[in-house]
Amino acid sequence: MSTVEQLEKRAPGIGAGTLCAAFQQTVAADPSAPALQAHGGDAVLTRAQYAAEVERIAGGLAALGVGRGDPVGLMLTNRPEFHLVDTAALHLGAVPFSIYNTSSPDQIEYLLGHAENRVLVCEPQFVERVAAASTPHLEHVVVVGEDSFADLAPSPGFDLASAWRAVEPSDVATLIYTSGTTGPPKGVELTHANVMFVLDTCERRFPFATDGACLSYLPSAHMADRIFSHYLHMATGWPLTTVADASQVFAAVAAVRPTWFLGVPRIWEKLRQALLRGFGALPEDQRSAVEQALEAALAEVRRRQDGAGTPGHLETPPPALAAVAGRLGFDRIALMMTGAAPIAPAVHEFFLALGLPLMEGFGMSETGALGMTNLLDEIRVGRIGLPMPGTEARIADDGELLLRGPHVMRGYRKDVEKTAEAIDAEGWLHTGDVATVDEAGWYRIVDRKKELIINAGGKNMSPVNIESALKDASPLIGQACCIGDLRPYNVALLVLDPEAAAAWAAANGLQDASPGAVAVEPRVREAIATAVEAANTRLSRIEQVKRWELLATEWLPDGDELTPTMKMRRKGIADKYAATIDALYER
Repeated sequence: MSTVEQLEKRAPGIGAGTLCAAFQQTVAADPSAPALQAHGGDAVLTRAQYAAEVERIAGGLAALGVGRGDPVGLMLTNRPEFHLVDTAALHLGAVPFSIYNTSSPDQIEYLLGHAENRVLVCEPQFVERVAAASTPHLEHVVVVGEDSFADLAPSPGFDLASAWRAVEPSDVATLIYTSGTTGPPKGVELTHANVMFVLDTCERRFPFATDGACLSYLPSAHMADRIFSHYLHMATGWPLTTVADASQVFAAVAAVRPTWFLGVPRIWEKLRQALLRGFGALPEDQRSAVEQALEAALAEVRRRQDGAGTPGHLETPPPALAAVAGRLGFDRIALMMTGAAPIAPAVHEFFLALGLPLMEGFGMSETGALGMTNLLDEIRVGRIGLPMPGTEARIADDGELLLRGPHVMRGYRKDVEKTAEAIDAEGWLHTGDVATVDEAGWYRIVDRKKELIINAGGKNMSPVNIESALKDASPLIGQACCIGDLRPYNVALLVLDPEAAAAWAAANGLQDASPGAVAVEPRVREAIATAVEAANTRLSRIEQVKRWELLATEWLPDGDELTPTMKMRRKGIADKYAATIDALYER
């Protein structure tokens, strides 16, 4: 196929200079095509209706004084209205940014104070928390109710076309506030040019299908949801389905049959556990056939991993497994990604054995969520892949991964010092991750630079590897945090998986199925002890966990222990459980 022919087949919004132009090009390409709906709802907006709503909302925001460069706060669940108001703000040249729905009044106060936005759009359920925050800059709170944006009245003579055409590629398109694992959130400023480059490079590596579909279920405050749903559907025209309740995401997958799908490792861990429980509940003859097929498929996946240049997933899985992808709703999947944290090899291999092309990728808010991926015809377990087209990568002398390219952020909002720390004079972004690269140019993340364990004997090790071994040793272990920095040996705090704990309780006649009740059961502690022993057999002597504690609690997103995207807040854990950790070393 010639370059001209390739370009003719590109998505309608690709090649535009701004997200506004991409959206308008997509609408013009097929105004009557379905564009936006909520999972479980009957109403479907066409592209033309979407555009009309954008014009109405943009006029209302302009009447409130919102203009080019003005930040606009959004505190909305995954619902169509988020996409309408975010796109409307973009057309004004404004800077929409999202707040995690789990944020406390103190967190809201910090974000709105830092952004200095005068307008906030939120749902009724969040009004009380917003009111409890001190927000001196805030002048207007637009509440999205049943009549959506009834309170927004456009000014007479508002000209949307003039507004969006005035937006420049160098204008900031969004603020992404980092999840704050090591301190207060930083405001990542990403421009229209940053985002359009990410979409363009995605299309070049993973050509967009003409009849795709996508889902929005991750928090919109996370750049991954914006890229893999919001901006993606603006540029491709793929109909987008929003999922307000993340627990219903796989019901939505089955209904929508998405073309692209992104999940953090915890999503894949939970899906694997659910499928394994389902396999275990089959009649004996069927269960035996599935188990044998899975064992053979896993062996073939591992054999392929010893070579190169062949698909890592099984294009034709054994007959006993062949229908699984279709039942899940992944029968037309073109790109299936895991990211934000390393995925356990056993979990990754499981989905490859089912014939699903699950691949690791690497990106940061600071790079528009992308930097490296595997290839569709070559998926390697344990590797984040090769740099995306137009992205440069190298390993610094101290092992840190550096990236450079047109997708690197403009900088951190109102923080010149931290911007200079992150992006050096040559334009290299210092990712904070320690990585290695093999002779073929494939990269692997070792761990976060600041999270490597250096024990009392001076030995370096990755807590993520140890934690993955622990979680892989038993479905009962939902979370594991390894501690050992400057200590003589490693210990671990373990937390039960809620679903696995409930299943164990039901199978063993325990009335109280809460993780707290199950955690104190002697048989569960015996099972955990066996799992830790099994994990230790896969670890080097210095990596092994000598002592552990099973906590009678649950770690929830955006709590003391986890960020909204399920990354561990290691400092928060160390502070909160200091007495428990000390006791493990005093035994």
